[in-house]
Amino acid sequence: MKLGDPTLDQLRIFLAVVEEGSFGAAARRMGRAISAISYGVAQMEAQLDVTLFAREGSRKPQLTEAGQGLLAETRKVADGVDALLAKTRSLHAGLESDVSLVVDVMMPGEVTAQVLRAFRDHFPTIALNLRVEGLGAVAACLLDEDAGLAIGGPVIGDHPDLERQVVGSVELIPVAAPDHPLAKPKVKPGESREQLQLILSDRSPLTEGRSFSVLSPLTWRLGDLGAKHALLKEGIGWGNMPRHMVAEDLASERLVELDVPEEPGDMYTLSALWRRDARPGPATSWLIDAFRERLVKCLI
Repeated sequence: MKLGDPTLDQLRIFLAVVEEGSFGAAARRMGRAISAISYGVAQMEAQLDVTLFAREGSRKPQLTEAGQGLLAETRKVADGVDALLAKTRSLHAGLESDVSLVVDVMMPGEVTAQVLRAFRDHFPTIALNLRVEGLGAVAACLLDEDAGLAIGGPVIGDHPDLERQVVGSVELIPVAAPDHPLAKPKVKPGESREQLQLILSDRSPLTEGRSFSVLSPLTWRLGDLGAKHALLKEGIGWGNMPRHMVAEDLASERLVELDVPEEPGDMYTLSALWRRDARPGPATSWLIDAFRERLVKCLI
């Protein structure tokens, strides 16, 4: 039996259905009609003379044994083409004319300032556009193509359209004003759930409905980390903050680090993120390395 040659578009449709979990979600991701997605999968099945999905008996398409076996090779082909296109764009473009950067609000401000000052010295002709966002809004800027590079946190996991390279981490600690009920010694288990918790909310729909390090049912959700900081110093609730941001408050006792049984603090991993179809150019790669080096020095 002579097999046909599936097209790159058919391979991408197959991967989109697998990664999104349904034909409808794949259609939305690719901006196509559901019928076009179904047709693309059917054509790939016809070319290869296999059944990729078991469509009956389940609300979601399930990979057949053949589909599972072909998945890794399909990803390899798509990744290879992405790398080829990204390399070609880099060869055509050379050094970037501009760089659009979005930085997570958890990143120490002094690190960002030091990196960008050095960037201007190294690349004086390159225009740089900077945005500061929180949580899923960082990755949303990349996916919406409002930025080419992001330094963001772990809240959306491994998105299939993004590459990730860890550059460091920031310690988050629970804090409150000295007269807050949770600031007293020997806090009992469950007391943190009885107190108002201040939470940084996500401005993007990427993590809609999800909560991070939330213990109390009593919450105020704030879109700005600076506002959260101010409310904490006023004694309004408790919440996690980057240690570097509250270091002076802890030293002056305007805030205290809480010792609660649930230990709600955490390490917030920061990664360089970029779209898989747009590999970093020379200036963007320099930024990734610079953020990693400066972040290590700042937090030692």
